[in-house]
Amino acid sequence: MNNLNGSFRYIAFYLAKRGAILPSYPSAEMEKTEFWEEYMDRRQFLKGSAAAGALAIGFRHMPARAANDPFVKLDALGQAALVKKKEVTPLELVDAAIARIERLDGKVNAVVTETFEAAREEAKAGAGEGAFAGVPYLLKDLNDLKGGRRTSGSKMLADYVSDWQSPYTDKTLETGLVVLGKSNTPEFGLLATTEPLLLGACRNPWDLEHSTGGSSGGSAAATAAGMVPFAQSSDGGGSIRIPASCCGLFGLKPSRGRMLEQNKDPMPGDISVKHVISRSVRDSAALLDLTEVKEGGAFAPTGNVTDAGTKRLKIAFSMARYDGSDPDGDVRKAIEETAELCKGLGHEIVDVTPPIDGPKFIDHFLTAWASGPAQLKALVEEKTGKPAAETGLLEPWTLGLADFFNAKDADAMKNALAYFAKVEADIAEFFTGYDVWLTPTLASAPPKLGEQAPTVDFDTLYERTTTYVAYTPQHNVAGTPAMSVPLSWNEAGLPIGSQFAAAKGQEGLLLQLAYELEKAQPWMDKWAPYSAVNA
Repeated sequence: MNNLNGSFRYIAFYLAKRGAILPSYPSAEMEKTEFWEEYMDRRQFLKGSAAAGALAIGFRHMPARAANDPFVKLDALGQAALVKKKEVTPLELVDAAIARIERLDGKVNAVVTETFEAAREEAKAGAGEGAFAGVPYLLKDLNDLKGGRRTSGSKMLADYVSDWQSPYTDKTLETGLVVLGKSNTPEFGLLATTEPLLLGACRNPWDLEHSTGGSSGGSAAATAAGMVPFAQSSDGGGSIRIPASCCGLFGLKPSRGRMLEQNKDPMPGDISVKHVISRSVRDSAALLDLTEVKEGGAFAPTGNVTDAGTKRLKIAFSMARYDGSDPDGDVRKAIEETAELCKGLGHEIVDVTPPIDGPKFIDHFLTAWASGPAQLKALVEEKTGKPAAETGLLEPWTLGLADFFNAKDADAMKNALAYFAKVEADIAEFFTGYDVWLTPTLASAPPKLGEQAPTVDFDTLYERTTTYVAYTPQHNVAGTPAMSVPLSWNEAGLPIGSQFAAAKGQEGLLLQLAYELEKAQPWMDKWAPYSAVNA
């Protein structure tokens, strides 16, 4: 789920071009992997021979087996280190990632716009000096890349080409990352599943019949499948943490105000932030350091957090959803085990009652959430002269949200923003008594595809969504940092994330805890059944 603000300036262009559902990418049969050591032995053999020149062209022209796996188990910093040591070229990394996408994405549908040839040309030009120089990367399709297609998962923008990109994107690409394309997202980031009608459903590599979460579902699926080591994401109601939980990955949502400018024309109530979904804590920490505001920002810079902290923490612990009910049994078991893990590490766990009025929060949050769809619907009707539902340009869920908002009184948005300020103050006060707050990330394991699709009856989908996403939006409203940590899998093999949050500006504290949890209960060697390692 991702905030809409900043998207509307593009929508006036939607009438210029109309697009159809994108075809899925072809899947190529590829042989199983070979060990990195074997690959390095081959490089040593080829050095000084006529074959060395051919190898320098990149993995594109090598057998699939050699191209597929030497890098897939390395995180982004691990891949960058090979480039810095001149043990591989950026083109080799890029071609290997492209081969994995071509092999796997026909079923996963994570990559919805490809920029392969541009990426190859960039990689051929050299690595540069950035910390992630030469590492393949994906941008979420809610994010602009100047000169590139950006659909926001909607038929309204099926062929829109961005005429700008944000300072955040500029700063990210200055690290040396090489963009291979755009990742799948629900229409305007409005759902906690990635099943847009324009782009098609994104499938979870842990079980292809299940949801990846949303709205950064494509980024999470591509990372979980090993297509890329990490991918850009954004979070306006849980859109980093939700897919991280669904796909067994690490996802940190930074504090509001931590990162560089998010949108060209931010609107009141903008609660969305950008960052990344990753396999390792250190990748997320390093990119945060490189993209946060260093001077004149809302908080002192986090810097590059590289290890666990020594301070033992007072951790608030709650399980109840907005209505006071418990999550599903497998989630409850997982989060209780996380609490025990933290106790075993010497942290204090304190049962608490969440400082949130659940029903009131849901109403005000959905009011603010639905304000954007109301503007979208009005624009469609203004430009086409037809009822929005007849145009087919907006999905049923988006239209339902618009009607939900339009049924409110004239002061509804003003009242919602006033309530947001109260939630922000209440949660800030809550954190004066605790270092960290532990909850589930989601109320259930990843649902099956279709259960939360945008075509489900609005009232049914409203109930399913608010029940499922009962722990993440409050941290967007409060502006507090929060992370989903992949510590649990249920008996069906589906991931269940544990959410930890802290006071505004305390990303460093969360990252130190994440390193400790990563060491205590490692997840890097856990690979989805449908991934470059296993499929």
